[in-house]
Amino acid sequence: MAPNTRQIIFAFCIFLLVTSPVHAAEDGVDLFVSGTNGYHTYRIPSLIATSKGTLLAFCEGRKTGRADDGDIDLLLRRSADAGKSWESRQVVYEEGGEKKVTIGNPCPVIDQETGAIWLPFCRNNSAVLITSSTDEGQTWSPPRDITPEVKLPGWTWYATGPGVGIQIQRGRHKGRLVIPCDHREPIDDKQATHSHVFFSDDHGESWKLGGTVALHTNECQVVELADGQLLINMRNYWGNDGRHPDRQCMRANARSRDGGETWSALGFDKALIKPVCQAALLAVPERGHPDRARSIFSNPASREARRNLTVRESFDEGKTWPVSREIYAGSAAYSCLAPLPDGRIAVLYEREDYRKVTLAVVPLSPLSAAAP
Repeated sequence: MAPNTRQIIFAFCIFLLVTSPVHAAEDGVDLFVSGTNGYHTYRIPSLIATSKGTLLAFCEGRKTGRADDGDIDLLLRRSADAGKSWESRQVVYEEGGEKKVTIGNPCPVIDQETGAIWLPFCRNNSAVLITSSTDEGQTWSPPRDITPEVKLPGWTWYATGPGVGIQIQRGRHKGRLVIPCDHREPIDDKQATHSHVFFSDDHGESWKLGGTVALHTNECQVVELADGQLLINMRNYWGNDGRHPDRQCMRANARSRDGGETWSALGFDKALIKPVCQAALLAVPERGHPDRARSIFSNPASREARRNLTVRESFDEGKTWPVSREIYAGSAAYSCLAPLPDGRIAVLYEREDYRKVTLAVVPLSPLSAAAP
C-alpha cells in the first residue's frame, strides 16, 4: 500500500474514532458511591488487570470526611470476568479502628514472572508499607514496613503513585518492578516536591530507592518505551514560582536509561493540558508485536478546573496525541487505566465532585493504521 494511501486511511480512522460516541459515565458502573457502607467519601482510584482477566479496583475509603487525612482505609473490589460483574468491597488494610490513621495511595504492580500482586501504600503519608497477594487479590499478606529502604531521612510527606507500577520487560533490568512516587523535603524553609521511584530486582523480596526527578514535580506514572528507556509523566508545580505560568497547565516528563536509577532533565508536553491534578499513563503493546505499542493517557483535560475526563492515544510514545476522546464532561479528577482481554481499555475515575468512583470502558483505534 502506498504511503499516501495509508495516511488517508489512518486519518479517516481517527476521524471516525473522535466523532463516534464512547461509553459515557452513565453507561459505566459506579463502583464506589459516597455516603455508602460507612464511608463519607471514596477517592484515589487504582485499577490493575491480571493475566487471568481479573480486574482489581482499589481506592481510599474516607470515613470522617473528604479531607486527605483522617480515618481512611484501603479498599478493593474484584471482578473475575473483566468488569462484567463485581464482588462486594473488601478492606485490604486499616489501622486503629476509629482512630484517625490515614491508609492510602495504592500503587499495585503485577510480577508477570511469578503472578504475585504487590501493593505498596502509605500510612499517614509518612511510612511506606507493602502487602502482596498470590490468589488474584482474594487475600493479602500482612503488610511490612519498607520505609527505611525507600525513604531518605530528610523527607517529610510521601505518597506512592497513586495509580500503578510497572515491570520492565526488556534489557538488563528485565523483571524489575518499578513504583512511581513523590515526596516533599525542606529546601530554603519551604516544602519542595519531587517525583521519584523505588524498585525491586528480586520479585518483591527487597526494595531499593531509585532516582529523584527535578524540583516541583509530584504525582506520577511511568511506562517503558520500545528502546528500554522509562518515561515518567508528572503533575507539576512549576507555575507556582511566578516565572513559568505556562508550565502550570502542562504535564511534565523525564526519561531514564538505567531502569529508574537516574532521570533526565524535565520536559513539558503542551498537548497534555491540565489543572493541578493526577493523571494516568499506560503503554499497551500490539498483540504479536511487542516492539510496537501505543501510549494511553487520561486526565481532566482543562486548564481551569477538574472536569472533562479525557482519554488520549499516542502512536509515537507520546511525541503526538492524535486521538482524544472525552469520557465525562462534568466534574472529574483522578483516574487509572487498565487493558481488558478484548483489547478495550477500562478507565476508573472520580466524578461528580468526588461523589462517585466510576468504571467506564472505551475502545481503541486500530494500531495497524498508524504503522509507517
